[in-house]
Amino acid sequence: MSKPRSALLPSALTAGLSVIVAISLAACGGSSTPSASNVSSSGTAPVSNGAAQVKVQIKNINGGDSCRLDYSSAPAGPVTFETSNTNAIMVSEVELLDGKRILGERENVIPGLDPSSFTVNLTGGTYQLYCPGANEENTTFTVIGDAASAGSSLADELKTGTDGYAKYVDNQVDQLVTSVGLLKKLIDQGTLEYAQDMYARSRPFYERIEPVAESFPDLDPAIDLRIADVKPGTPWTGFHPIEKDLFETKVITENTKKLAAGLVQDVAKLKTLTTGLKYKAEELANGASGLLEEVQSSKITGEEEAYSHIDMVDFVANVEGSQQSFEYLRPALTKIDADLTKTISAKFDEVNKTLDGYKGPGFGGYKLYDAAFKAAEGKKLTQLIQSLQAPLSKIAEKVATA
Repeated sequence: MSKPRSALLPSALTAGLSVIVAISLAACGGSSTPSASNVSSSGTAPVSNGAAQVKVQIKNINGGDSCRLDYSSAPAGPVTFETSNTNAIMVSEVELLDGKRILGERENVIPGLDPSSFTVNLTGGTYQLYCPGANEENTTFTVIGDAASAGSSLADELKTGTDGYAKYVDNQVDQLVTSVGLLKKLIDQGTLEYAQDMYARSRPFYERIEPVAESFPDLDPAIDLRIADVKPGTPWTGFHPIEKDLFETKVITENTKKLAAGLVQDVAKLKTLTTGLKYKAEELANGASGLLEEVQSSKITGEEEAYSHIDMVDFVANVEGSQQSFEYLRPALTKIDADLTKTISAKFDEVNKTLDGYKGPGFGGYKLYDAAFKAAEGKKLTQLIQSLQAPLSKIAEKVATA
């Protein structure tokens, strides 16, 4: 589940935009009912490059933001949703839901940027396209028929990749459980500096698997919500109020201990939900691309770790998680598109080499992401990640249609 954040806009795009807001803390939080008025055509989406093609246009019309599909249905199988934003301020996110489960999403769909897409492999049934903040937030999307069984020789390799990624997620969650347990013990003992260090050590385990964690929209905000995104009257829990106590006030209180205990419980619940979870190849691909979007549009602003300024730790963890998703798909991707696979691999090498240059003595092993660092390096890092995210965003459709 995404956490609403201010988007990093090129200066030419910021004129007239006082704020970019995505109003949602839960994937099913919209109160509006599905409406046919959100669909341009009641027909079935055409298939191109092996996937049904659906366009989602976000636009401000007569003072209200709309989120419109050009087709209301698609044949079973791969479906690519191309998202774009003409001039809407209140809507910057699109999610495809099956009940409360987020099957695919695209965040930071903001005015002035090129269209972006995600691809999902769908079987027959009814789904919801959710655009938090729109006049009508939910739109029914129908998939007709059953997806054809994969007869491709790549099927086994893709399954091997997704099974391997499932084990990777299990490992990361296990380590997250251990690290937040230690964080709680250090907080209970009142050892501030050691607790600060363990906070920084814990964050990567969550950030590497953020797309998986975000697929549980009632749990992700409890673990990883920033204060700016908390609705009035609701409690602020998870990592970041603990971060504030440890790094800003630098005082461990009884409430800090209570927050740490709650974090341990929520992470244990995450482990229960992710254990035995199965993944589709396109979910890995969409997650790999989504993690890089997190980096270039929100982590780069320095708003994620506002009190500790260990944003580079999260930044690197997102890249690591993205690369793991890619690597588990790589054997099959090499057969599908060897040139694209080679390009992505080389870009990861370039990004990792650059990130190694930011290692330092701070908590988590990287330089603090303060105002001076952001001013000096922010633009460079954004461009670097964009150069990787562009080719990486192409692989979801390729594995879904293989």
